[in-house]
Amino acid sequence: MTTIRLIVRTTIEMQTPFVVHEAVDGVDAIQRAETLNPDLVVMDLSMPRMDGLDASRTLKKLQHAPQIILFTINKDRVTDSDADSAGLAAVIEKSEGLEPLLQQVQHLLQRTY
Repeated sequence: MTTIRLIVRTTIEMQTPFVVHEAVDGVDAIQRAETLNPDLVVMDLSMPRMDGLDASRTLKKLQHAPQIILFTINKDRVTDSDADSAGLAAVIEKSEGLEPLLQQVQHLLQRTY
């Protein structure tokens, strides 16, 4: 488990009432989403086996397609066209810290619940 993934998971669990699962890469994220039917996925751009944009495009095709936030250090590599084609609800730069991510998570899930 990466340190960033652990920090993100712990922070979301502590500051929201939501259940949090994690995946090790894009392929694992898709497999877990097919089983767990999450309402929201927080994805990174740079992941092994399948990057976040390709994984997001696949997730958006699921019958129960989750909302997706891309939380990445490479925000400048994501064009508006990339974000649209992947169905991203938001792209947040990791250097901005966890507060913008938490705000977006809460905002998107408030619409669901």
